[in-house]
Amino acid sequence: MSEKPSTTLPATVEKIIKPVMPSEPEKAQISVEGADHLYREIRIENTLTDENGDKVRLKPGAEVAVTIEAEPEATAPKTGGKDQSQSRP
Repeated sequence: MSEKPSTTLPATVEKIIKPVMPSEPEKAQISVEGADHLYREIRIENTLTDENGDKVRLKPGAEVAVTIEAEPEATAPKTGGKDQSQSRP
């Protein structure tokens, strides 16, 4: 079985956002290096699972990696820097 096409970008946890309502989850704001300026920050629920299955959370300033992956059929070959999406059915 082949792996999914992917890319991994370095990122840093900028800040932790406390919930307004106690029933809502805490969020981590992450700045992704290499992303366009207006789209650099993402916010995710600040809950991760460690190797023992325990819940952990990110700290401000933590260096993390953001991985984007797709199913092979959701990708197209990149050739010559041109956008191939217009020529695909």
